[in-house]
Amino acid sequence: MNSTDLLVFSAHPDDAELACAGSIAAAVASGKKVVMVDLTEGEMGTRGTVAQRRQEAAASTQILGISDRINLELPDCGLVNSREHQLKLIEAIRAYKPKVVLCNAFSDRHPDHGMAAILEKDACFLSGLAKIETYKQGVKQEVWKPERVYHYIQDQWFKPDFVVDISEFWNIKVQSIQAFSSQFYKPESVEPSTYISSPTFLDFVRSRAREMGHFIGAEYGEGFQAAQPPGVKNILDLL
Repeated sequence: MNSTDLLVFSAHPDDAELACAGSIAAAVASGKKVVMVDLTEGEMGTRGTVAQRRQEAAASTQILGISDRINLELPDCGLVNSREHQLKLIEAIRAYKPKVVLCNAFSDRHPDHGMAAILEKDACFLSGLAKIETYKQGVKQEVWKPERVYHYIQDQWFKPDFVVDISEFWNIKVQSIQAFSSQFYKPESVEPSTYISSPTFLDFVRSRAREMGHFIGAEYGEGFQAAQPPGVKNILDLL
């Protein structure tokens, strides 16, 4: 398989849509190959079913126009940084050969997010070790280490290391979030209310994007933290 430009990990379906769907849409629009890898099916969520969330993820995938999306079916609320779980992620990294990987936030209100961040970061490193062997359909996979690993900012606020201007792709981001209709505000829903099903939650998402955009003089932005500082050959490349 040819290399992938961008691989996006998320602990649950909709994590990436909420945090970085605009950046995904921008990458797709520029002709980049983007793949999403959901670690769990969100089966412990208060609202919706696994079947619904599969359908919603498929709808969001179509909206974003990405090349592929898979689910590793690891346990929701049961992620651990074990070799068993690492190997699942390593297999995906070696299969798609991403240049850049986006990961969950290191600290957030849902415990899976922080654990996923550690698991994802470690898998990116371990994927480059030849003595860790993985196989796909009986064929030994080649080692692969991504060039860059970044963590998107989720519910909790962190100062970003850099911000992506998503102003042109804001509407696509909103559509991709709303594809997960079981999770967010729907007046006719009879399911229990949750933190993210509040009618004001999407207002918060918009406000966060405006705040991030404000840092760079854009209408909307998405912030990221870098596992290591991005390098440039000329300081003027930062303009």
